[in-house]
Amino acid sequence: MRIATWNVNGLRSRLDFVLHWLRDRQPDVVGLQELKLTDEQFPHEVFEAEGYRAAVYGQKAWNGVAILSRDEVEVTQRGLPGEEEFGSRLITAKVAGLSFTTVYCPNGKHLGHDDYPRKLSWFDTLANHLRAAHDPSQPVVVGGDFNICPAPIDSWREAPGEIFHTAEERQRFSALLDWGLVDAFRHLQPQTQAFSWWDYRGGAFHKKQGLRIDFLLASAPALERIQSTEIDRDYRKKKDGLTPSDHAPVIAELG
Repeated sequence: MRIATWNVNGLRSRLDFVLHWLRDRQPDVVGLQELKLTDEQFPHEVFEAEGYRAAVYGQKAWNGVAILSRDEVEVTQRGLPGEEEFGSRLITAKVAGLSFTTVYCPNGKHLGHDDYPRKLSWFDTLANHLRAAHDPSQPVVVGGDFNICPAPIDSWREAPGEIFHTAEERQRFSALLDWGLVDAFRHLQPQTQAFSWWDYRGGAFHKKQGLRIDFLLASAPALERIQSTEIDRDYRKKKDGLTPSDHAPVIAELG
């Protein structure tokens, strides 16, 4: 079974590109972030024609998350309780023997912005929600755009004190791992420097000036099924004249 996470940076403008990827990579379960459309605008029929059911928690023009699956999807949570003002950023479903959660974590903008302390608080709420609603002794996957570089190896330029690189953000990421999740990519590739996001500007992609901020985090029962992981860098490139997201998909193969 192949699972994945991908911040598509606007599904309406990226739909043909996403379909190109689905046909090429044939994933079984996909968490999507940054849909930038409402539930009513989500193109269910298009994905059904490709063999996917969809669970959606959308929002007009901003945020929005979804889970695509070849199997039945049973939604168990829409939204992070207590953080509704920060938008549509979490959806959880039972699918393919997993509790699969997709998150689009707040960016924080910069350290002087009001969104930065709100970002830290959102992560605290996420950790509390996991403790209250999930069991790490069961197969759990939490995937998405976390907007944090957990360690220097995850950034092309380590920048202590800058957004995504702060000790406070990394402490919040560590709290998720302490609860019982493991960064699947880093677990299987401990020394590999690879990135999942590159700025559109300044030729960052070709200069290899990226960040690894997209993750598949797995509980122990889910992790033991994961045989390989990769960041699908090839789909940060144009395909058939179609413009990609600024994020690349992250994929894991499960036995």
